[in-house]
Amino acid sequence: MEKYTLRTFRAFATKELESVSPTPDLDVQVLLQHAMHYDKTQLLLFADNHIPDDKLEWLYNAIAKRHSGFPVAYITGHKEFYGYDFYVTPQVLIPKPDTEILVERALEIILEKMEDSSNSEPLTICDMCTGSGCIGISVLKTLYAVDKIPVEKLPQITMVDISESALEIARKNVATLLPEKDLVEKFTFVQSDLFENVSGQFDLILSNPPYVPSSMVDELLKDGRNEPRLALDGDTDETDDGTSLIKKLIIQSCEHLAFNATILMETGEYNALQTAEFGQSQGFTTQIHTDLEGEYRNVELSK
Repeated sequence: MEKYTLRTFRAFATKELESVSPTPDLDVQVLLQHAMHYDKTQLLLFADNHIPDDKLEWLYNAIAKRHSGFPVAYITGHKEFYGYDFYVTPQVLIPKPDTEILVERALEIILEKMEDSSNSEPLTICDMCTGSGCIGISVLKTLYAVDKIPVEKLPQITMVDISESALEIARKNVATLLPEKDLVEKFTFVQSDLFENVSGQFDLILSNPPYVPSSMVDELLKDGRNEPRLALDGDTDETDDGTSLIKKLIIQSCEHLAFNATILMETGEYNALQTAEFGQSQGFTTQIHTDLEGEYRNVELSK
C-alpha cells in the first residue's frame, strides 16, 4: 500500500473529489479528522506524519464512497448542527445549516412564551417529523446550557416520526447529547403518521416535514446522496407542489394546539407562499422567514 502523509493524502484525495463535490478540500478535511481523531489544528501540526495502514484503508474506502455521491455525514456517521454533534445514518435526513434558522426562531418563541405565561407548568412542544431529533434536541440543550433555564421549567418535548428507525436515532442523540436522567425524561417518542398516534395539546409545534415536490425528488437523489425519500417527498396525492403533507400537518395540528399556540415549519423556497396562504385559509396569522441565502424558508402560523 502506498504511503501517504496527511499533507500528501489531502492533496491526492482533494483532486480525486474535485469533479464530484463542490467542497472537495472540506470533505477530505472532515474525513481525515474523523479517521485520525484530530481537530483542525492537529491536522496542520501533524501534516507531515504518515497515515497508519489501517486508517489509510478506511480513508481509501471513504473517498470511494464520497466519489460515488455518498454524503460525508453518512460516511462518518456524524453531522454538526447548531454547534452539537449529531449521529446520523441513511435512515434520517442530514441536518442542514438552513434549519438552524428554525431553531433560532423557535428559541425566541419559547422564551417569549415562558416570559408571558402565567401558567407554572412547563411548555409543551411537538417536534413533528423529528428524524435525527436535531431540532428538538438543539432547542432543549440550548435552553438548558446557554439560556440556563432550570430543569423543572424546561419544556416537555414530544418527538414524532413515521419511521421507527429514525426514532431510534433520535433516542440515541438524546442519550448522547443530554445524558442527564432528568433531561432525558423531558422527551417522549411517538411513532406516528403525523398526528395519528399523538395525544395532547402543544404550545409550539416544530417541523421540518417532507416538502420537496415528487418530480424533484428523483433529481435530488441522482447524485447518490442516499437520503431517505420518505424524508424528502412532500406529495402524497396527485399534486406536485410538495405541500400535501404540509397541508395535512396544518389541518391535523388544529386539534392539538393549546391556547395561543404557534406552528413553525420549514418549507421550500418554492412552496413557502402556498404554505402561508393555506395557513391563512385555516384561520392562522402567518409570517414567512428567510434562510441564510435570503430565500423563503420557514413559515410561522399562529392564532
